[in-house]
Amino acid sequence: MLAPALRLTNIMAHKQREMHLGAFMRPVSLHTAAWRYPGAFPDANFNFAHYQKFIQTLEHGCFDAFFMADHLAVMNMPMDALKRSATVTSFDPLTLLPALAVTTKHIGLIATASTTYNEPYHIARKFASLDHISGGRAGWNLVTSANPDEAKNFGLDSHVAHAQRYQKAHEFYDVVTGLWDSWADDAFVRDVENGIYFDPKKMNTLDHHGNFLNVKGPLNVARPVQGWPVIVQAGASDAGRQLAAETAEVVFGAANRFEDGKNYYLDIKDRMSVLGRAPESLKVLPGAFIVVGESDQEAVDKKAKLDSLVHPDSGIATLSVLLGCDASAFDVNGPLPEIPASESSQSGRQKIIEMARRGNKTVGELASHVGGSFSSLEIIGTPESIVDEMQTWFEGGACDGFNIMFPYLPEGLDDFVFKIIPELQKRGVFRQKYTTSTLREHLGLKRPENRFSTLSIN
Repeated sequence: MLAPALRLTNIMAHKQREMHLGAFMRPVSLHTAAWRYPGAFPDANFNFAHYQKFIQTLEHGCFDAFFMADHLAVMNMPMDALKRSATVTSFDPLTLLPALAVTTKHIGLIATASTTYNEPYHIARKFASLDHISGGRAGWNLVTSANPDEAKNFGLDSHVAHAQRYQKAHEFYDVVTGLWDSWADDAFVRDVENGIYFDPKKMNTLDHHGNFLNVKGPLNVARPVQGWPVIVQAGASDAGRQLAAETAEVVFGAANRFEDGKNYYLDIKDRMSVLGRAPESLKVLPGAFIVVGESDQEAVDKKAKLDSLVHPDSGIATLSVLLGCDASAFDVNGPLPEIPASESSQSGRQKIIEMARRGNKTVGELASHVGGSFSSLEIIGTPESIVDEMQTWFEGGACDGFNIMFPYLPEGLDDFVFKIIPELQKRGVFRQKYTTSTLREHLGLKRPENRFSTLSIN
């Protein structure tokens, strides 16, 4: 195997030298106190008019995609913390994004949908429909669900085991993509004179029988404009990385240190090479929480003001979610104790444990940190210093771009689009305008072949 430096050089040589940017909306901001910040819209996550304005601003900034997070239950937090969270109510992404599609022309539309608590036929049909409605701008963020309370909303008493969730996810992916290939691109002849709507030889029946799923098909939606909507994945555990290497075209990375980002980038690309996948066929976009100021001090003050609005109950509750256990009984002034195994997100849990051990942080310090940004990469400063850091990651082999997290809206979003984007453009690392139509084209990804193409020709 090549040495890390040489492998990285080879990977970077094949990269398109253009930074890719997604806007991570959860449902609008990751920060617990975003809705409380002066000038922010308290109802931003459940107001369609606000969403229209946000996505049109993002499109003005030539973002690759609008990335809509989702969960199928309210967060599993104590009521004293839950009552302070704006995320208890949000739109269903696959209802919201088709509506936003008709108010935009270029920006990609990525929605989260769980493979644990959905049926593949539903997912295939909804995303195929979104791809047609948007003219080829859909993306599917494939997740396995980390919130154990989701199970209770779908007829189960307990969460599906972590390993089983990932095993099912592999099969789920195969079924969904197989359903998207139900029709050849030219199957619908619509021959009015002879009364033939489609060519039966170009309809493909999946007839899948697996360990978790049995799906006959075909899908009752034409093959998506992009062939398949872009596949996005965010797993950071070993199982998540392997799933990403096998299936993903965009990975939402979670590294918050440059060296960790480089290691993650190389690991994903190495796994792809073993599988025979070209490294440029997947883009790694770590989440980046950006706070912009006219000076470094102003930016730091903005972040401090935002963090001051996070109630301690929220910090401890968020820490509990990330660790998969109740942190309220821990000594806030003491070190993080040994954490029992759970079926929650393994990567998120390990990241917090490593942060605590590496920085000798107390439970209280951890809670304060994750209560705001969920331990993501934070870049706080002037437009010039922020772009310096983004370029370091991008040109240093730690990413292909970023999923931007806005601290509050609309100001945080406007700061990025009207201050950071022009600086990126001035340095020649980001597009000046859209020159392509589909999300795949924005990202430099190939349109997938129909797996039944050989059969369709016969």
